[in-house]
Amino acid sequence: MSDFPTPPFDSKIAIVVRDDLATWQRLNVTAFLASGVAAAHPQLVGLPYVDADDTTYLPLLGMPVLVFEADGGTLRAVRERAVRRDLPLALYTADMFRTGHDEANRAVVRAVAGADLDLVGVAVFGPRNAVDKSVKGAGLHP
Repeated sequence: MSDFPTPPFDSKIAIVVRDDLATWQRLNVTAFLASGVAAAHPQLVGLPYVDADDTTYLPLLGMPVLVFEADGGTLRAVRERAVRRDLPLALYTADMFRTGHDEANRAVVRAVAGADLDLVGVAVFGPRNAVDKSVKGAGLHP
């Protein structure tokens, strides 16, 4: 895998979740957003893991994923800055908690202008500096 990132990483994956979500929602949103980055950038996924008993496990993202939290206003600003920088962006909206499948999720996002989305999480991937500038104001998740 020649495209597979190796340390030190010149790119970054950052996930920002809204700070007023229940714990299960934060975990759910983080998992969905990380899957979006992996699906869009398969070169970031490593090889399968194998233990000493030869049990094989699924491959994982091959670089750290930093998880941040922010209020709704900061989350909207993160989205806007990432869009302005043309960074790959995944999102999760509050409406998506009320749907049961991917097609319905896409429909509730499609119905709302970007600036008006009720964001509960975003994932940003790209050059370190651009991602850092996009997530400015969000704090690392405790």
